[in-house]
Amino acid sequence: MPTTITWYGHGTFGIQTAGKSLIIDPFFTGNPASPIKASDVQPDVLLVTHGHGDHIGDTIEIAQRTGCLVIANHEICLWLAKQGVQNTHDQHIGGAHQYDFGTVKLTIAHHGSILPDGSYGGNPCGLILKLADGTIYHSGDTGLFYDMKLIGEEGIDVAILPIGDNYTMGPDDALKAVKLIQPKRVIPEHHSTWPVIAQDPHAWAARVRAETTTEPIVLQPGESTRL
Repeated sequence: MPTTITWYGHGTFGIQTAGKSLIIDPFFTGNPASPIKASDVQPDVLLVTHGHGDHIGDTIEIAQRTGCLVIANHEICLWLAKQGVQNTHDQHIGGAHQYDFGTVKLTIAHHGSILPDGSYGGNPCGLILKLADGTIYHSGDTGLFYDMKLIGEEGIDVAILPIGDNYTMGPDDALKAVKLIQPKRVIPEHHSTWPVIAQDPHAWAARVRAETTTEPIVLQPGESTRL
C-alpha cells in the first residue's frame, strides 16, 4: 500500500507507511479542528516535535493505552518516563535512526519547548522521515531559517510547513521556505485552528504555484494525500 498522509488539524498528522501507523504531534483533545478523538487512534508510533501542549497533546494517554513507541528529543522522553510512558526512543538534533518503517532524522526548529507542567522540554525540532515511498519533512513549529536550504538537499518529496504566523512562520516566510527547500509538494499546516493564526491556505497555495515549481496540497482536517 502507498504511504498516505492525513491532516487532523493544527500540527497533527497521521502517516500510514510500511504497514505501520504513525502520528506526529497527537493533539486531539482541545483541538477544535480535529475530526476525531484521541480514543479513535491506535498508532504504532508517536513522534513529538516539541513540548508545548498543542503538540505533545494526548501523547501520554495514547502511549499508555496502546503501548506504542514514542520518538522525541531526550528531555521529552525523560519527562514522559516520569509520567509512566516507558516505550520511548530519544534522539536529538542532527541525529538519525533507522526504524522498521524508515529513518527519522531530527532537524533544528526556531521555537520553544516548555512542557505542560513547566518542565524543560529541550530544543524544539523538525522531522525528516525517509520512507520507502519518499521523504517527508515536517518542520514542526518554526520561524524561517536559511538552513532549510540544507534540508532541501535531502531530496524532499513532501514538506509540511506552518503558515499561521504569530507563533510560527506566516505566509510570506513560508513561501520563502518553499523556495529554499524546493520540495516536490508542500502541505500548509498550523493555521486557522484559532483566530490568531487564521489564514487562507488556498491564497497561499496560489502564490506557491505562481512563484515556484512546487505543487501545493491544501488539505481539510481529516483529508489525506498519497506520498
